[in-house]
Amino acid sequence: MSRLGSQLLASILVNAIYEMKNYPAVLIITVLSPLSFLTLIWFISGGALLGVGIVGGLIMTMFSAGTSLQSDLSHLKNDFKLQDMVVGSPTSASVYVAGMAISELIYSSPALVILALLFGVFVQVEFAAVIGIIIVMLLMFLMSISLGFALATFSSDIVQSFAFTRLLSLLFTTLAPVYYPITLIPLPWRYLAYLSPTTYAAQIGHGLVGFMDLPAETMMIDWAVLLSLTAFFLWVGMTKSRWREK
Repeated sequence: MSRLGSQLLASILVNAIYEMKNYPAVLIITVLSPLSFLTLIWFISGGALLGVGIVGGLIMTMFSAGTSLQSDLSHLKNDFKLQDMVVGSPTSASVYVAGMAISELIYSSPALVILALLFGVFVQVEFAAVIGIIIVMLLMFLMSISLGFALATFSSDIVQSFAFTRLLSLLFTTLAPVYYPITLIPLPWRYLAYLSPTTYAAQIGHGLVGFMDLPAETMMIDWAVLLSLTAFFLWVGMTKSRWREK
């Protein structure tokens, strides 16, 4: 195996396989989190918004996988001093983050598989719409990974890291209309939802599967905003993170 492959595998073993094997309760919570939202939406809407909730669950699972990186990196950095060891090794920051990001995807794979199966059963769309939703999910993952890495390098304690995670969850999940259509938010409060990047991702997803009738202009604006925000957060992660102590 090449050195790059070994470095990526090490991150996967440390941050995904080890936890999945030794702490299955945490894995169960990862699966139950999106399903609990779907259950709530099922009862409230009488099943009418189940498809919307499934699309939102896919988007938020990818985003949550990225934000979870922030807590994991902070834990490894502050409690085990792993970042100091990586900095002193031939491993670059990009390889380290890539390996940890892949590990978060593997860790979230049970939830993603269940949501994908539910999507195939309850959401009937064309293949082009499926590709569009996958692209949205990847953009949300890149955005959250970049933000999580930047915050983790500044976090000095795991408690502070948990505070960052809760704040991100509040701003990007709770307040944003991801599991339900934005049209359910009354004006003028609806405009506040557009402060969250996940609103644009969810609106694109809801439009692609036919749950919202979005004009072409609105869809183009949503894509432009989502791509711009992803590029911005990638820039933040690459330029503003504190990889080495000064």
